Amino acid sequence: MPSTKAAQDAVALRKPYDDEVDMYGLTHQGKIRQSNQDHFLICSVRKQIQVHRTSLPDVERLPLAGERMAFIAVVADGVGGGTKGETASRLALERVTEYVALTMRAYHDLDATDDQPFMEALQEAAWKCHASVVAEAEADSDRRGMATTMTLWLAVWPRAYLLQVGDSRFYTFRDDKLTRISRDQTMAQELVDQGVLTSATAMNTKWANVLSSSIGGQQTAPVVTRLDQDWANVSLLCSDGLTKHVSDERIAERIRGMTSAQQVCENLLQDALDDGGSDNISIIVVRDVKKSE
Repeated sequence: MPSTKAAQDAVALRKPYDDEVDMYGLTHQGKIRQSNQDHFLICSVRKQIQVHRTSLPDVERLPLAGERMAFIAVVADGVGGGTKGETASRLALERVTEYVALTMRAYHDLDATDDQPFMEALQEAAWKCHASVVAEAEADSDRRGMATTMTLWLAVWPRAYLLQVGDSRFYTFRDDKLTRISRDQTMAQELVDQGVLTSATAMNTKWANVLSSSIGGQQTAPVVTRLDQDWANVSLLCSDGLTKHVSDERIAERIRGMTSAQQVCENLLQDALDDGGSDNISIIVVRDVKKSE
């Protein structure tokens, strides 16, 4: 019989089962904007069995869904006003999910000890997504100038990868500490990096809302970051409609007292609305919860 510690170690090392992933996402128009240009997506990439022809009477008994290869969460905040921003963010999510799903199949053919080609493939997915949004804008004069942020978190146990363009943020909460992993790709942040502005004053300038990088915009600089993934992590993605009104300290407080991913998302949304809700708000929270074994 294995020891209790050995059994606990085995659980800690294994990938969470589907019913051990507590996840939730939402998006809200806010109290000021006339439309919602945000979009979000939570999905799994699986090894699938596709039946082309069979004599079996009940195909549904087959494991058609297959094993979960990866878990994806994405937030996109559209730019351009009216329907243009909504179209850009929707198109970005559709395209990047398609490209990343294909990339995941390539990932499983690679040497697991060398993920640099996979990280480069994720960056290439962002460029393809950018090209697709640009092409749509050029083909339709009503869509000229549309663009979007895109922050994508991809969990491939025991690693995770963050793909970011724009200023939609990604946080992790671990050991009672909230850490912002993403870096805002805004003109304000560029000026902070150059020492022209301080972090305290940057958010109150006009440059805080000017993106220095976006999908579909004039400049695109996708960043891919490798992360360790384990049972202790809580992950949060959000558009700036949340962080304009809710401090990192308040986000940490909400996660610290969480009973579910849905509860945290709904509480943070209410915090943003109570503070004014001046922009569209999108939030995704993901954590792993062990079942009793």
